[in-house]
Amino acid sequence: MKNLNVKILGFLILFATLSYAQERREEGNMVLEDVPAVPAEIKERIQQYQNTRSASLVDWLPGDRGIMISTRFGNTNQLHSVKDPGGFRNQITFFDEPVSNGLFCPMEEYNGFLFTKDIGGNEFAQIYWYDMQTRNSEMLSDGESVNFGLNWSNKGDKFAFTSTRRNKKDFDIYVSSIATPKEASIKIDRGSGYWIVTDWSPDDNKLIVIQYLSSTRSNSFIFYLSSNELSQINDSESEAVFMARSWDKSGKNAYILTNEGREFTTLAKYDMEKGKYDFLTSDIPWDVDGFTTNSDNTKAAFTVNENGFSRLYLLDMASNQYQPVKALPIGQISSLKFNSAGDQLGMVINTTETPGDIYTLNLASEKITRWTYSEVGGLNTSKFPKPELITYETFDEVDGKPRMIPAFVYKPQGEKENLPVMISIHGGPEGQHVPNFSSFYAFLVNEMGIAVIAPNVRGSSGYGKTYLKLDNEFNRENSVKDIGKLIEWIRNSPDFDGEKIAVFGGSYGGYMVLSSMFNYNDKLKCGIDIVGISNFVTFLENTEEYRRDLRRIEYGDERDPKMREYLESISPTNHVNEITIPLFVIQGANDPRVPASESEQMVKSIRENGGIVWYMLAKDEGHGFQKKENQDMMTEAIALFLRENLLK
Repeated sequence: MKNLNVKILGFLILFATLSYAQERREEGNMVLEDVPAVPAEIKERIQQYQNTRSASLVDWLPGDRGIMISTRFGNTNQLHSVKDPGGFRNQITFFDEPVSNGLFCPMEEYNGFLFTKDIGGNEFAQIYWYDMQTRNSEMLSDGESVNFGLNWSNKGDKFAFTSTRRNKKDFDIYVSSIATPKEASIKIDRGSGYWIVTDWSPDDNKLIVIQYLSSTRSNSFIFYLSSNELSQINDSESEAVFMARSWDKSGKNAYILTNEGREFTTLAKYDMEKGKYDFLTSDIPWDVDGFTTNSDNTKAAFTVNENGFSRLYLLDMASNQYQPVKALPIGQISSLKFNSAGDQLGMVINTTETPGDIYTLNLASEKITRWTYSEVGGLNTSKFPKPELITYETFDEVDGKPRMIPAFVYKPQGEKENLPVMISIHGGPEGQHVPNFSSFYAFLVNEMGIAVIAPNVRGSSGYGKTYLKLDNEFNRENSVKDIGKLIEWIRNSPDFDGEKIAVFGGSYGGYMVLSSMFNYNDKLKCGIDIVGISNFVTFLENTEEYRRDLRRIEYGDERDPKMREYLESISPTNHVNEITIPLFVIQGANDPRVPASESEQMVKSIRENGGIVWYMLAKDEGHGFQKKENQDMMTEAIALFLRENLLK
């Protein structure tokens, strides 16, 4: 009997080992475990949807002789120049890694621009100078730190930037001279938060500086270059967003975005002599989320997030009167930038039918001119699904009434019923799903017959600071309960097949996927987790050091025993025995935010528990896939996973 028990135990161990042994192969820079080969019919159906592209506005060319844009013609986004609306795109940079930003030096005799670029998505971006005359680039930073926030002085003889070069942890502010650009002098080294320069004063003697602490708190300062003095503008005791953005023409006032004393971020004007500020957009009950001025600080433009859609306004900085810009396509407006003459405003407009493209607004005539026409793979984008904004009741109340959660629903055009559903959960967690061009959603809806529902659960931005803070610390799982209530709403709707629901999300959205899978395992068919958090304690201990304290503000400090216990209790790695449905995990090996170890430990735990998990690891990517060949392989595999695990 004893020998029989030993044999049975040995068989069980062997069976357990075989149950999570995986088929592993490599294709290029991609490592695939238990991911089947994608059939030709899926590749053929998705091919058109993979051949769309977009363009972003990087800067105006010197002398307003055209624009510099970032777009992709090969495997990665690179910089191009366009001399006229609809004109030929002349590629400037040719790197294996993507380039999406650049700032021309205001001193035209230098004839070049600054840009940043990392390696393999590791986000350790370095500063480069590109010489337009020689067509050569040169690294200016140390090759080891994180660098961003490039900001030229008005004269163009200096530039400021943010860097971790002092200790590889804290974000300090440096200033370099264009004459000796590799010799940077540190100006602000105050430790906590991200320190960023937003503007130089008209005489270049002062800087506006932001200290970003969290999605709900930031401070603003005036930095005096001659004396190295730092003077705070806002009340340091107030927990509010307070972001000073630009000087006025006199250099005596600054324009700020703040939600101090109110729910939404509002544009205000700060008088430095009086130490007071006046709110300018109190009549707009939404967040002001973009702001820029022309070179002589007489005109400004700002955008407002109206329930997920952008509205553009122009502001006269002398009278502080503003008005909306009409006749713009409905969608997302970003990358606002005036030309040097101040008579044209450039922007990117993205809609559900058109990918991001560059437009200009003539301030005198109010004429809108389209500069780029990005390809859409020959698709008829008028057939793309139109987002429908709905709200659904969740588990708690506000003022005695059920709290309502907003969500965007993407369905095939025409009357359709009993549709399988993919719930798409945004990251952040303080992100927000906003309708924009998505060939991926269009493929799922039009070719696979899968409806997509994208909720903005509590903790999302765009709905006021109270809503934004509803999921912080010990309230983390309340946002997952919002997903549970969405699942109930889907199951009670005749439009959808309540027995065929998948969850999909990236980064924090990946955590939401994993948490939804163990909380609502019996109501879901499968899940797709892209660079997601699987355990908050190991995440906080292993995310790059320069991010750690900022993430602790959002998620809680794992060094506190009570918080650590709570974080462990809600972490998916401690609930793998409650997940019995298939999971697809996708990860970049160089991810500095959510390290690959988060995905690896989840995959290992699922396999040890006898579960089904596909795993895709890109060796040349970080927090999300930037290279087209990797993006294509990922979307093809996702389509196969959904066909096999949602539709059957």
